[in-house]
Amino acid sequence: MEKELQLKDLYDGFRDAKTIKAFKQIIDEELKDYDGIINIMEVCGGHTHTIMKYGIPQLINKKINFIHGPGCPVCVMPKDRIDSAYELCLQKDVILVTLGDMIKVPGSKGSLQNARSQGADVRFVYSPMDCLKIADENKDKTVVFFAIGFETTTPMTCALLEQVIKNDIKNILFHINHITVPEVMQVLVQDENCKIDAFLGPSHVSVISGSKIYEEFPRDYNKPVVVSGFEPVDVMQSISMIVKQFKEKRANLEVEYKRLVSYEGNLKAQELINKYFKKVPFKFRGIGEVENSGYELKDEFDKYNAKIVYKEILPTQEVKENKACKCPEILKGVAKPTDCKIFGNVCTPTNPIGSCMVSSEGACSAYYKYGNLL
Repeated sequence: MEKELQLKDLYDGFRDAKTIKAFKQIIDEELKDYDGIINIMEVCGGHTHTIMKYGIPQLINKKINFIHGPGCPVCVMPKDRIDSAYELCLQKDVILVTLGDMIKVPGSKGSLQNARSQGADVRFVYSPMDCLKIADENKDKTVVFFAIGFETTTPMTCALLEQVIKNDIKNILFHINHITVPEVMQVLVQDENCKIDAFLGPSHVSVISGSKIYEEFPRDYNKPVVVSGFEPVDVMQSISMIVKQFKEKRANLEVEYKRLVSYEGNLKAQELINKYFKKVPFKFRGIGEVENSGYELKDEFDKYNAKIVYKEILPTQEVKENKACKCPEILKGVAKPTDCKIFGNVCTPTNPIGSCMVSSEGACSAYYKYGNLL
């Protein structure tokens, strides 16, 4: 009788201690004659949590230094956009829907969680498609989907919009806050304060956009990029691939996560994104405005755009960050959470001052959760 496949059967091999240690030995051997430090930026917060959870900084050769990047959509959301969500949810007959951690991020007036405690109807969902059910059950209300995420989640928002248009649903609007990875990587690699030698590219992004989006970094900046999965064996193998490039004095784009990532990516998803969205600037928290790094609904879909429909009540002023919080520096990779004076005392998961502590993918959250490993 065949054994029934369990979920853990799919990832156990990628968490195998012997395999992890074997890659450590490979890395140590490759670095034996290497003089200097290799600063590797893991762009995505998912990689940061894997690195911290499995104690990779303690295991890995000290010639490897991890720099935590800005690849967490909650972490990089500027306060003025959070304030827009806050104002929207306070409107009569509005149900604001968003994804997970976004509810807890503090804006200048408070978080969406605070607004909910005051009576606002704020809901989080695991799938944007849940908005269809919410709208159907609340026909007398307007459902505003506060869409966040990098390329990974963008097609899901497009799929929801397509259903809204197809079924002529009149009580769903969109506040789009989708962003893209390569443009912000380009800003960081050009910043003289960011000492980046190589990148771990987020594989889930490349499942949609393909590995091709990282080509410019080896070609134009001589920075190796390895598109990596998120399990500890994935990360260790990816590091070994980067180290091998340095030993051989080359800079290439390579894919470790070959089980799902292709060069071209998901062409159907890309087609859906291009159908409904246009590229616009986006102001990343801690980094500033980055050209062509955001998405917005195309003009022909203005009637579904909450930014247009509620233009009169949305805040327009720029909101300053808390001066005591080092999230801006952490998101640029020029500081670590332990460099922040309020980390772990004033700023904790139950009292988050900055977005890096709020998000389950944030660097501060990872350091707080797994800090006993340091």
